[in-house]
Amino acid sequence: MDRGLLDRAHAIAEESFLAGSGPGGQNANKVATEVQLRVNIYALRLPPPVFARLRDIAGSKLTASGDLLITAREYRTQDANRGAAREKLEDLLEAAHRQPKKRARTRVNRVGKTKRLKAKKARGDVKAKRGKVSRSDW
Repeated sequence: MDRGLLDRAHAIAEESFLAGSGPGGQNANKVATEVQLRVNIYALRLPPPVFARLRDIAGSKLTASGDLLITAREYRTQDANRGAAREKLEDLLEAAHRQPKKRARTRVNRVGKTKRLKAKKARGDVKAKRGKVSRSDW
């Protein structure tokens, strides 16, 4: 992945700070340390396959208008959370650029095939013998 894309992503990213939810006492109630990063993925001008992978990876973080919402609230300071949010964005973009390995078809030889079919038949026989026992079987 090229550095220009990351720079462009950081340039168009909008940051907003929220008061962290949940427990944390007086500090959490007073200080807005949670960071919400909003990036429009259409503005990144990604190649179609990378765009499709990013859309799949992002899942519920992607809005209908194409904004990618990333939140970070792990740390007690805005600056640390800002860095964490940007790192999450970079990780998502790197994962989208990574092309999945193509699955190699398995090749089963004749012996393996007959062995597998024999095992299936034996398992089927075991299952067939289950059930109610009738008087004629005694």
